[in-house]
Amino acid sequence: MDESTQEVTTHPTGIARIAAYVKTLPDAPGVYRMMDAKGDVLYVGKAKSLKKRVASYAKSGGHTERIARMILETAEMLFVTTASETEALLLESNLIKRLKPRYNVSFRDDKSFPNILVRQDHAFPQLLKHRGARTAKGIYFGPFANTGAVNRTLNTLQRAFLLRSCSDSTFEARTRPCLLFQIKRCSAPCVGRVDVKAYGELVNEAQRFLAGKSRAVQAALAKDMEAAAEVLDFESAAKLRDRLRAMNQVMASQGINPTSFAEADLFAAFSQGGETCVQVFFFRAGQNWGNRPYFPRQTGELSTGEVLEAFIGQFYDERPAPKLILLSEEIPNRALLSEALSLRAEYKVQILVPERGEKREIVESALNNAREQLGRHRAENAAQRELLDGVAEAFGLDATPRRIEVYDNSHIQGSNAVGGMIVAGPDGFEKSEYRKFNIKTAELAGDDYAMMREVLTRRFARLMKEDEDAKAKRPDLILIDGGPGQLAVACQVFADLGVEDVALAAISKGAERDAGYEHFHLPGRQPFRLDQKSPVLYYLQRLRDEAHRFAIGSHRKKRSKAIGANPLDEIAGVGPGRKRALLQHFGSARAIAGASLADIEGVDGVSGTLAKKIYDFFHPGG
Repeated sequence: MDESTQEVTTHPTGIARIAAYVKTLPDAPGVYRMMDAKGDVLYVGKAKSLKKRVASYAKSGGHTERIARMILETAEMLFVTTASETEALLLESNLIKRLKPRYNVSFRDDKSFPNILVRQDHAFPQLLKHRGARTAKGIYFGPFANTGAVNRTLNTLQRAFLLRSCSDSTFEARTRPCLLFQIKRCSAPCVGRVDVKAYGELVNEAQRFLAGKSRAVQAALAKDMEAAAEVLDFESAAKLRDRLRAMNQVMASQGINPTSFAEADLFAAFSQGGETCVQVFFFRAGQNWGNRPYFPRQTGELSTGEVLEAFIGQFYDERPAPKLILLSEEIPNRALLSEALSLRAEYKVQILVPERGEKREIVESALNNAREQLGRHRAENAAQRELLDGVAEAFGLDATPRRIEVYDNSHIQGSNAVGGMIVAGPDGFEKSEYRKFNIKTAELAGDDYAMMREVLTRRFARLMKEDEDAKAKRPDLILIDGGPGQLAVACQVFADLGVEDVALAAISKGAERDAGYEHFHLPGRQPFRLDQKSPVLYYLQRLRDEAHRFAIGSHRKKRSKAIGANPLDEIAGVGPGRKRALLQHFGSARAIAGASLADIEGVDGVSGTLAKKIYDFFHPGG
């Protein structure tokens, strides 16, 4: 690909500026970027012919309001020529997702989808939820649309197949069955209640079930149940009956389970009032593995098909497409998009808009889902905007806040101190923007004022140094869980760093610490209360409680990690196997610390060199 930037200084922005580029552009496929005077990307587009496409912007009149506004702001353009229009489409999707230009259709896609993993690196494989890179050895089943869908399936799979979910270290340390065995969700291989062969059969059944052979697995279990009942082994028959019921629950909770295809992603889009909801359904192994709604932005002047095409291109930018994609709406470049996704996946990807049969019925069901979801979303957004307007009025802000950051700290007598930041705005809580701050200075732990000073200093010192894209996440309002003391600390931090145009407020509980009697503290104003029945008060309480929940949760995770930490983990060369051998030999890390060098050398698998390293770790002055 060949990238070039051309500049003309005669006209700073607008049609004349764009027309200056047309003269030297090739009649070849490629991608173009339109930027404003500050260098921010306004729009990314692809073209079969860069020359013809850009020339269309240089014509006066005939543009929609959105495009006319974009042309007027354009001060500079960048071009990348590609070998084909297909390659241009792939590059366009990648750039839109990475740059999130103001005038493109884009959506927030900040999380990978969870999978179910059956590990294959242990004699008794573990069944667990997995998210992220597939680095662990095992068989992956997914994607599932959300954590709720995968958790529900995992819970039922535990009842149906009795596979362990505990970690290897927990497995090795067990001396008697855990609670999961008592409630019939595990076969307790850790204490020999099932042997390797029988457990392997359970694993094979679970894999066949997840691979779409559920009916065959159910038929085999039903046959075994009848055979057990015939020989009056009612206990075994009852266990098999419970497992069959669990499998039926999985199938029932999935709702739609197609018979005309085994694997597909389905996209159903519905537009109304300038907004669009795209519902994405995942079908794998003939089962519905959940759905997830998206609300792309900048969709007002585009057709539903255009929005859908832009959405799908970005959706598959970093994830593989299945061999079949079903759509509720025809898109402008279906064949081109199919070719592009096939090129990336290295197998043929078919995109269909079903017109009849089971596929169309499933698409219609998904479309109804999208229609209802958009209605709820619009109602929630209207209510959210009213609440934000109310916050602006209550705090005397010049404009409605679009980004509110709420801060709280958590610790127990100064230990494992953590600061938490949550973010809220027109779309509700923005959980991908939440941040935790481990208090770095041990002397500060327990001093709430000093901890708040450290958290705010770290957050805003970094923000003041970062580029314009990062500053776009600058808050309009900071809400602190505390009273005038915490507010004074925040004011001092802002004064030291030169932070301006960010409103500050603190929320403290009343004398009785009852909800509804909160006092609000703002710089230069006397503390005040809001009406106990005010929706704005309820909203601010929710913000405060969410920050408290997040800070407490972060503190607990840190505390649990500290409790579970083992000094052996800090010694290079002591992996899981040697750690297990040492603990089995001595019983505890404390016993290892008090052991002699000769005793440590006597452990199987521990060499003389490693034994000396372990001994020196516990006896640094020795």
